[in-house]
Amino acid sequence: MKKEETNINSRKHSVTVQRASRSLYLMPHTLYLNFIFYILYLILGSSCHYPRPDLEDGKLGAKTRDSLAYLYERHYTWNTNLEVQEDSVTIACLPVKDCYNTLYKGDRVVVAEFAIHPTDSVDSVWVKLAHSQEVQGWLREKDMIRAFVPTDSISQAIYLFSDTHASYFIVIFALFVAAWLFRAFRRKQLQMVYFNDIDSVYPLLLCLLLAFSATVYESMQVFVPETWQHFYFNPTLSPFKVPFVLSVFLMSLWLFVIVLLAVLDDLFRQLSPEAAVFYLLGLASCCIFCYFFFILTTHIYIGYLFIAVFVWGFFRKLRSSLAASRYRCGNCGQKIGAKGVCPHCGAINE
Repeated sequence: MKKEETNINSRKHSVTVQRASRSLYLMPHTLYLNFIFYILYLILGSSCHYPRPDLEDGKLGAKTRDSLAYLYERHYTWNTNLEVQEDSVTIACLPVKDCYNTLYKGDRVVVAEFAIHPTDSVDSVWVKLAHSQEVQGWLREKDMIRAFVPTDSISQAIYLFSDTHASYFIVIFALFVAAWLFRAFRRKQLQMVYFNDIDSVYPLLLCLLLAFSATVYESMQVFVPETWQHFYFNPTLSPFKVPFVLSVFLMSLWLFVIVLLAVLDDLFRQLSPEAAVFYLLGLASCCIFCYFFFILTTHIYIGYLFIAVFVWGFFRKLRSSLAASRYRCGNCGQKIGAKGVCPHCGAINE
């Protein structure tokens, strides 16, 4: 009995040693994976945020250092120009009580000063705005961001396109145009994107680029809203002076413009002017639908699945398009699938 117990104990000990050695063997792999994920997190995190300014530089003055700190933390700073978008805004002439100035839509102001009021339960940050030497006053930062927009034309375009009422109008208009074109398509067999499409992949690529731009935009709104807010107050059209995620977004917009020119070139070469106009209306409706569809679906995280399916469908059509038009007719220059008689002009291609 003692011998059997000794054998059993020795087996248990050997199994324990094997498990321990196996866990010790797996520990380095786990550490490597954690290290890799940490590095990826740092890379992606740094690529989604603006770099912090170097405030330790001895050459910077105190006011410049404070201005850079405010720019990084609040995304705007002293002397930032703003314009009133609401019908009217009231600013307080602090420290004088019961004294107010009123600004109206279209009035322009400049950020003059900041103040922190820890006892304010609504918003502790107050901003002093100056319209002129006589018209100046204080306003909570929360109210300022809601009522004012930067004077830069890019910022104002972002504000206009992001406005809720404008979005509703665009969606309703797109649905109306799409329904009208669909009825005309069924009656007269008009050419539309994807359905009875022209011999070009550029229209579908245009919709894909807008869907991709909407996905990247909404991803920034969900995961790194401070990056988009900084871009809103300090806009640029250059994709080389911004974080990586904004660079991808801006490059997709530039590609959208380039592909749009290619669409117009193909469209007016293949269709009559009247048919081309109807096609452009349908294309605009499809682009608007893709934009708002991917904005809504990305917000609930299923937009990434749809964009992957969209990319797969585009490359599938691209592959079939390349296979169907391997040659061009030597007489008329039209695409043909194989050598022989051209279906467009009847010329024989050998």
